[in-house]
Order: sequence, then C-alpha cells, then structure tokens
Amino acid sequence: MISKRTIEKVFETARVEEIIGDFVQLKKSGSNYKGLSPFTEERTPSFMVSPAKQIWKDFSSGKGGTVITFLMEHEQYTYPEAIKYIANKYNIEVEETERTQEQIIEDSEKESLFLISDFAKDYFKNKLFEEEGKTVALSYLKERQFKNEIIEKFEIGYSVNVKDDFSKAAIDAGYMINFLEKTGLTIVKESENIDRFKGRVIFPIRSMSGRILGFGGRILGASKSLAKYINSPESLIYQKSKVLYGIYESKQSIVKNDNCFLVEGYTDVIKMHQCGITNVVASSGTALTENQIRLINRLTKNITVVFDGDAAGSRAALRGIDLILEQGMNVKICNLPENDDPDSFVTNKNLKEVETYLFENSKDFIVYKAALLLGDSQNDPVKKAGVIRDMVESIAKINDQIKRELYIKECSSIMDISEQVLYSTLAQIIKKDFNNQKKVPAKEFEPISLVKTEKHKEHVDELYELERKIIEILILYGNDEIDFKEEVFTKNDDGVTDTKIKNRTTKVFEKIYMDLHTDEMEFSNEDFKNIYYRIIESFNENKEINVDKFINDLSDKQQLEVTNIVMDNEKYFLHDWEKNNIYPKSKKDTLAQLTIETILNFRCYLIDKKVNRYIDNSSSDEINNSSLEEVVNYSKLKKLLSEKLNRVL
Repeated sequence: MISKRTIEKVFETARVEEIIGDFVQLKKSGSNYKGLSPFTEERTPSFMVSPAKQIWKDFSSGKGGTVITFLMEHEQYTYPEAIKYIANKYNIEVEETERTQEQIIEDSEKESLFLISDFAKDYFKNKLFEEEGKTVALSYLKERQFKNEIIEKFEIGYSVNVKDDFSKAAIDAGYMINFLEKTGLTIVKESENIDRFKGRVIFPIRSMSGRILGFGGRILGASKSLAKYINSPESLIYQKSKVLYGIYESKQSIVKNDNCFLVEGYTDVIKMHQCGITNVVASSGTALTENQIRLINRLTKNITVVFDGDAAGSRAALRGIDLILEQGMNVKICNLPENDDPDSFVTNKNLKEVETYLFENSKDFIVYKAALLLGDSQNDPVKKAGVIRDMVESIAKINDQIKRELYIKECSSIMDISEQVLYSTLAQIIKKDFNNQKKVPAKEFEPISLVKTEKHKEHVDELYELERKIIEILILYGNDEIDFKEEVFTKNDDGVTDTKIKNRTTKVFEKIYMDLHTDEMEFSNEDFKNIYYRIIESFNENKEINVDKFINDLSDKQQLEVTNIVMDNEKYFLHDWEKNNIYPKSKKDTLAQLTIETILNFRCYLIDKKVNRYIDNSSSDEINNSSLEEVVNYSKLKKLLSEKLNRVL
C-alpha cells in the first residue's frame, strides 16, 4: 500500500497538462489546452485540459476527472500504478506500507505479467554485459555500429544460449511458471521449460507510457531453421496490432516536429535515433493497422512512411496509405536508395545529410503512387486506367472535401485526364462504398426536428437538473460577492407594513446556504449531497474552493460530475470563437438572477413533492384540519415563491 504522505505529495506536484501532454498533443486555448480525444475517433478537438483546476474533460466520450483518472482510463492503470507513474516522472520517492502475502496473491494477472516483463528486461540487459553477452551479442552490436548510449537508451539486452537460463532465474526470484508462460517468455513442454528468446539480442517493446509489453529477439549468426526475428506472442498486455516500437522514446519529438517517420524494424528506429532523427516509430514487421495509426494520430496529423529501396518495400508502403488517409491524416512516402533500409542508410551519415535526403525525397502520396504505378503501364491504356482508378480510390478515403478537390486537380495534372472524369469516378466509388456499408434500420434515419413535439419530447429529471445547477453555481461562482435584491419589511407609525426592495451584497455560497436552510431543504441525490457539504465545508474553512484539491477527496462518479460542470462552462474555448469576434455571454453576467431563480425553482419543486407525497400516502378519512392546514400553508408558500419567480424572470 502506498503511504498517504506519498499520495498527497503526488497530487501537490503533478501537473495535469504535463502528464496528459505525454499522451495527447495539446495546444493552448485561452487559459486551457485542447486536443484530439484519445478515447474516440475525431477530427476536431473536443478534449480539454484545465491547468488552473487540474482536471480534464473529453466531450466526445463523456470521460473526465483528475490526472489519476486519466491514467486509469487511458493506460488501464490501477490507482496505485497511476500514483507510481506520476511519482516516477517527478522523482518522488514512493513510501509503501508492508503488503501481506494475501495482498500479493490478490494482485491482478495483468499486473503480474507487467512485473515479470520488467524483471525480464533488467535480466536481459544485465546479461548483455556479462561474459557470453559481451563476446557474442555486444560485439555484434558494435559491428553494427550501435553506440553505448543508444544501447542504454533502448535498454537492449541478451538472452544467453542456454535452454532455460532465464526461466530458472525468474522462478528462483519468485515468479510463477504459469505467468512466465502467459507472457511468452517461457515455453512449457511437458516437464521442461524452454526460454523463447535464448541466444538472441533482445529489444524491449514499450507502451506509450513506458511499460514493458513484450520483446523482440534477433538471432545471432545464420540459421536456416530459425526465424531471424521473433516477437512475444499475444498476451493480456501485448497485442501486436496495437503497439508501435519506439513510441515511448519518440513521442515528445513527434509532437515537437509535428511529424512521425514510420519504418519497419527495431534497428531502423534505433539507428535513426542514434543519427539524431528521434521522431520515428516502427510497425515491427507487421502490416500497418488502424490502431497503430491512431496511436500516431494522438501526437501528430503527419506521417512520412520510410521503407526499403526495393519493390517489396514500395508495395508495402502503398498498402498502408489508404488506412492513414481514412484516419484524416496527411501522408508522405520516402523511398530510400536501392538495397538500403533505414538502418544501413543512416550508418556513416551525419544528421544534416539524412535530413536533407528525407526532405527532398518525401513525396505526397498521390505523386508517389503515380510514379510507382505508371512505370509498367505508360503505354497500356487498360493498365493506365487501372492506375487512375486506384489513385481515385485512395482520394475517396479522404473526408476533407477541400483536400479531396486539391488531390483531384493534382491527379488530373499528373495523369493527363480531365477533372470531370475523375469527379465522376470519385462519385461512383463513394456511392459504391456507401451501398456496401451495413444497412442501418430506417428508423435511425428519421429527420431530427429542431422544434421538439410533445411526442418526441425527452424526459427531463427536473430535480436532478436543479440540484446539479446549484452545485454548478457553487463551484463556479460560490466565492463571488453579488448584489442580491431582497424584500425589506418595515412598519410606519400607523402600523402599516411597507415593502421595499434593497440591495444586499452577499457571497453566493452564503446566499445559497441560507436560502436552502430556510425550508430545511435537502438534496435527494446522494452524490450532489456529498459534493454540496464538501463545498460548504471548504468555503467555511478556507473562504474559497480549490477544485484541484477538493476533487481528489470525491468518488470517481462525483469527480466526473464536478469535472463536467467545470469544463462544460469553458468548452466554448474549443471553437476559437474569439477569432470571429464571437463572445459567448457568461452566466456570471446574470449571476444574481440565475442564483435566485434556481433556488426558487428548487424550493417550489420540493414543496410540490412534499404535498403530493402527503396526499398520496393519506386517505380522505385521514386528512384532518391540522394536516389540511399544513397543505394549504405550503400551497400559499408555493404561490408566494412563484410570484417571486415571475418577478425574477
């Protein structure tokens, strides 16, 4: 168990924009930051981060909360894992109370696999610098011109060429064989355990947050019976199609350069980093997947695919283009010189030489595709028509109409064909794709009317909305001093009551607190009730409310309610309305009216509820004069409040 003192220090130190900025490309927007949702597919930003409040809100998925809840949602961390991640980032020492054997046994399977993978990474890393590792693996890396600092940066290791060397060490360290098997590190055959990666150089594969998910292993020496590279098998923590090698080491550089170079293998990434090109990831020899593209899309909209300078590499580049375009991203292709891969190409070249080549030879996908496909079809009209259709099919994947039109013009110029024919072909392809999509029941295509009829009117939980509105006013404006109009009753010398309207300057939270207690009103929603008392307690003790501290003591559900309230108030920043001289009116402009109106509506609703409950639970014989008088009095009060409400309106 992590000590309370450590948790408090983590909350005091952590900056939500810094933590989330490691996973999402954020841009300044007023006092907040905005970016693309990491939880849904979107092309316009709906994800907001508030440094002042230390909270975040994703308007597309409805998720929100603190930096801890972000890590738990995004990285699927447990609460302790999230605390440890932040502590490690800010060099905070984690104090832990002693865990019992029962608590260790209760650790999740997923956490067990992470622990074993981390142990394996350290074990292989150490073996690289022991006798066999130095002789076989380290000498191989030196021959390939890998420098010590790059070996350390990517924590390259070695698995000795002994059947069960690692497995024995892991079991001796207390790790269970069934978990070793589930990570794929150990192959269990009848009564023997075999190290999957024995005799191989080891490349740890990390998640975007830096956790070890699996490993890649390269055989040393030539062997016709063994694969040159092998990876960890699919497991609870490692799904190859959702992982990009180098994403952890490269993410900050990708954001900074607003571009990501995509290569094929482990050594390609490592060598490019060593050369100075640090915004690079690898698909690890697999066909590019949508999940991998989405990982990059969180960091940048621009991908440059760099493949080997051969026909196979070129064709491989083409296969991923349409997937990238479908995600709304910009893609360029860079072909390396013949017989070169990124690893060999950057060796013995300086950074300037590599940058110049990549810049001069990175072509827009439409130009690249035309150059590649036209070679064998220039004099064959049928083949050329096929090439043109292939190019238009790629253009059809682009959702942005402006980009689509520009590419049609480019294609028309390159292929010497009219734009009209291309537009006609484009329309045919889009129509065909639409018809091939799974049909949606007709009722889902019913037109949405801007004016709701009674038939389609949605049910609104009025009490929930009123209670939420009170909490919203308290959180956003509770400490503001406002002039509230109040009725003052005085009697003249003749004993006649005179009513005057007088302004009284009062803090909003004091006004709400006093008015709610006038009728001994209580919140019916338990979450709002808890939030309300925590807010009042905070105001009474500190004379203000600090959401960043206050929110940490709430449940996950209550945190989400508070986050929704705070970020809903600021979401107009997402749209950059100020650039068009549009300034949404703040609720603060009519805060006194809003506060009084909400309280009066709340009181009226509760009076109705109290009277109706009494009548429903009583028979006509049970209604005596006393109870009838109480109902009448409440009705009079309701009428008085309604009159006040009308005056406010």
